[in-house]
Amino acid sequence: MKKIASFTIDHTKLMPGIYISRIDGDIVTYDLRVCRPNHPPFMETPAIHTIEHIFATLARNSAMSDDVIYFGPMGCRTGFYLLVRNPDHEAVIALIKEILAKISEWQDEIPGASANECGNYLEHDLDAARKYARDYLSKIRDWDTSKLSY
Repeated sequence: MKKIASFTIDHTKLMPGIYISRIDGDIVTYDLRVCRPNHPPFMETPAIHTIEHIFATLARNSAMSDDVIYFGPMGCRTGFYLLVRNPDHEAVIALIKEILAKISEWQDEIPGASANECGNYLEHDLDAARKYARDYLSKIRDWDTSKLSY
């Protein structure tokens, strides 16, 4: 079987950052690597879930809303994937930083965190989500397009 693209990246050398994981036509998959792979501790599921709800809501309500295809967690609990159509890489990096800053200070209700909106609405951790957002933002504060390659 052909190895999928994400399994061809040497995870023993991968550090937190923002990377272009793959390009499929006009869709770019960004690897938002929050934690260093294979170096615990990893993100806890309730915090991941909260970041997913807030980030996806903000991205889909941003100036790029029509081009945001997907935002969701990696199964290894070290980051997220953001899929964007026809992206301006600088604008995507700026959007990621802007959203993380908002999450790091989030005081509102978690979007979509009710029984009729979410299949696991009780498993959220806003305090941990804010901490991960702050920590990750500090690691990517000076990130630019020259650093998008693995």
